[in-house]
Amino acid sequence: MLSGRRLDLLDPTPVDIEIEDIAHGLAFVARWNGQTRGDYAYSVAEHSLLVETIFGRITPRAPAKWRLAALLHDAPEYVIGDMISPVKAAVGPDYGALDDRLTAAVHLRFGLPAAIPATIKRQIKRADKISAWMEATEIAGFSEAEATRFFGKPDPALMEGLHILLRPPVETRNAFTARHLSLLKEMT
Repeated sequence: MLSGRRLDLLDPTPVDIEIEDIAHGLAFVARWNGQTRGDYAYSVAEHSLLVETIFGRITPRAPAKWRLAALLHDAPEYVIGDMISPVKAAVGPDYGALDDRLTAAVHLRFGLPAAIPATIKRQIKRADKISAWMEATEIAGFSEAEATRFFGKPDPALMEGLHILLRPPVETRNAFTARHLSLLKEMT
């Protein structure tokens, strides 16, 4: 990793996880395999910031630790990349096991339980699908009807005033790192 840490992908440990590595990696990983409109790729880091915002709207009284879990929901992608669901399914259960091990190490590193409660996970997934719907319709060329078939019809109130941001990776990386820090401060 750029931090100097050596991360064993098959046996990751929390001491090998640094937020700077996560933020940097996610800021350079393109969602939608880079097939989006705009001057910059829409990064997993930017997506994660949006998911955390939407999660906060879904569960406005959620403690900071669950908002942090929402921000970090795709953290393993900083080293394994972002694969679309059909590719994940084709790779098979080994992909899921690798993702789970990395997620557990990330969670433990930042004071979260290795596995988050199912109710929280469902709420994060709901926020993730709303974000995907927004991405699909704003930058990936989907009609609203097509996006709704894939991701469900989102509650417009949860998206009010939100738009997809396309920024240089350094800006997204800095925003991700700053949000992570503010959530950690709220947890203490």
